[in-house]
Amino acid sequence: MRTLLLILTTSSALAANLPPDHAKRMERGLKLFDGEVAAILKQNCLKCHGGEKVKSDFDLATREDLLRGGSHGSVVVPFDAKGSLLMALIRHEKEPMMPDSSPKLPEAVISKIAAWIDDGAPYSVPLVAGKKPKKDSSVVTDEDRQWWAFQPLKKVQAKSIDELLLKNAKGMSFAPPADKAVLVRRLYLDLTGLPPSEVSDTADLRDLIDELLASPAYGERWARHWLDVARYAESTGFEQDYDRPFAFHYRDFVIKALNSDMPYDQFVKWQLAGDEYEPQNPLALAATGFLGAGVFPSQITANEVESSRYDAMDDMLGTTASGMLGLTLSCARCHDHKFDPLPTRDYYAMLSTFTTTTRMNVDVHPDGKVTSAVTTMNAKKNTPTVQGATRMMICAEGYDPIVMHTQGGPFFDKTYVLKRGNPLMKDGEAMQGFLQVLSKPGDAKRWQWQPPAGAKSTGKRRSLSNWITDVDGGAGALLARVIVNRLWQHHFGTGLVPTPNDFGKTGTPCTQPELLDWLAAKLIENGWKLKPMHKLILSSRAWQQSSARDAKKEAADPANGLFMRFVPYRLEGEAIRDSMLAVSGVLDPTMHGPGTRDENSKRRSIYFNIKRSQLIGSMVAFDQPEPLVSQGARPTTTVAPQALILMNSPQARQWAEGLAKRVSGAGDAAKQIAMTYRHCFHREPKPAELATGLDFLKSGASLADYCQVVMSLNEFVYVN
Repeated sequence: MRTLLLILTTSSALAANLPPDHAKRMERGLKLFDGEVAAILKQNCLKCHGGEKVKSDFDLATREDLLRGGSHGSVVVPFDAKGSLLMALIRHEKEPMMPDSSPKLPEAVISKIAAWIDDGAPYSVPLVAGKKPKKDSSVVTDEDRQWWAFQPLKKVQAKSIDELLLKNAKGMSFAPPADKAVLVRRLYLDLTGLPPSEVSDTADLRDLIDELLASPAYGERWARHWLDVARYAESTGFEQDYDRPFAFHYRDFVIKALNSDMPYDQFVKWQLAGDEYEPQNPLALAATGFLGAGVFPSQITANEVESSRYDAMDDMLGTTASGMLGLTLSCARCHDHKFDPLPTRDYYAMLSTFTTTTRMNVDVHPDGKVTSAVTTMNAKKNTPTVQGATRMMICAEGYDPIVMHTQGGPFFDKTYVLKRGNPLMKDGEAMQGFLQVLSKPGDAKRWQWQPPAGAKSTGKRRSLSNWITDVDGGAGALLARVIVNRLWQHHFGTGLVPTPNDFGKTGTPCTQPELLDWLAAKLIENGWKLKPMHKLILSSRAWQQSSARDAKKEAADPANGLFMRFVPYRLEGEAIRDSMLAVSGVLDPTMHGPGTRDENSKRRSIYFNIKRSQLIGSMVAFDQPEPLVSQGARPTTTVAPQALILMNSPQARQWAEGLAKRVSGAGDAAKQIAMTYRHCFHREPKPAELATGLDFLKSGASLADYCQVVMSLNEFVYVN
């Protein structure tokens, strides 16, 4: 009887529906199993389902795995042979007929299996000696939560960044401090993406940090980093790649939010549900462009409508997970994540957040207000709901959900769990929930937001935003880790976690976990404000050290994971172009509004219109990524087109002539060269550099030729 009781407790889900005589039937079933059924299963089924291989993800070597089923769903229902798929397969009533490539089993054998299932399908021992049931990956355990990224923030006792870095420095020390002129130029490029003008080096660095953080150029510089993460573009992608003429409102939101130092948790909440937080606030509504920024097809067949809808929701969820939490959650769309504790069930519970969320194509209203870039649709009428007086009537004004095909509506009323991600293999409706690994059990209600009476929204996206920013019981600790890692990455050229979009087991482990948690805690203590975090990092001895090389350090720490040296890194294409515009004196400071694809534009590069099929050539040459999915880090390549653009493009020549005009009135050739160096490098030329410049000009080259050469030097395009 002890064996019988153990078997009965293997499935808690089954316990609630046991027949009154289950004990007697299970005892009878055990005799059937030991006497005949085990041998039948071993002879006819085990080879393909738990022995040499596991076809269709169905393993019957243990009872637990038998009851778990396979890719076709449940296979055996204990105490119900008639309702068990296995019986239909072995009776050849359904495909695939079993046993595969073998004659149908004799009726007497089929009857034995049916009787055994009706008696509870019990096992006395596994069909394969010593085999243990496969772990139920849909259940996340405390052991799964031991991975460092899923842990609560550790309380780290330290006074500074430098203290924590030196603690792990293996006896090494920081490189000597960088020269003041180098630090000033580094600060300008880091915070504004523009070189310094001819400013005095006597200014206090902390005051200069505050000044640059207050500059409108700060938001333009750092918005570009976030737009990579948000896969921002202004067209739909795919073959037709239709323009989205009002997508720029989202870009402008990011710039404005960063310049105003919007708390990062609010920044996240508005991007997920700005219309559910402040439906009357145009900035909150524009923020929802984050969800609608991905690609979506405009030419699909009727058979592709449902799969395309799941693709659209996956784009929203996958970008949220990778961009905000550093998780590769989309890997769980077709199967439980192979490395991280992210079950398929959790994926679809999260996906259902966006069941009736669809993109909008909207413009600024006559009163200056903006409608949301996404909307929650009315499931019964299959039409967009309109919230608040700030919105125009969508149908009357032509602001329709972006469907752009004629094969059905913009959404389906329900989201289902899909076997292997296939809409034809539904496995029950998915109800909103959150990742188990980042949630305290039983806390789901604390995040749910119930819309007020009369509201048209479901509140699901606001509920998601509550969970993702909750430090104590939700994903807030990981959210903080991911964003401070991005700040560190863009200040040092590489992150404390070198894979900024993957904090899971397939990513590169954190090189300084104590420092990362300390920074994340500081962010939260400061009310999620990013500007104080910038100042904290930029004021550190670590950031202000020079790039002087040390052979012993490099041998001990080749990747500089200990940050005992500042490693120069190349500017992005946008910052290179913006720097050339700035030193030439022709930079147009106009902010916000529609962009352009004209490379002759004199506005900052963030205002280029990003059309997925027609990216700006000079930006692509300098490694601007394709905005198809979230991009956590850009590659840095060295290819011939980069040099050719700087030497031969009409724009580079025009900017060189502009710089030449600026320095031409400085005096003689030596003074012109000196002023060129001050504009481009914030320093005086060395004697050898001055001599080389004079020789170049004496050879018959023009001042514009010389300026173009200087802007093509490595020092111009690198942060040193």
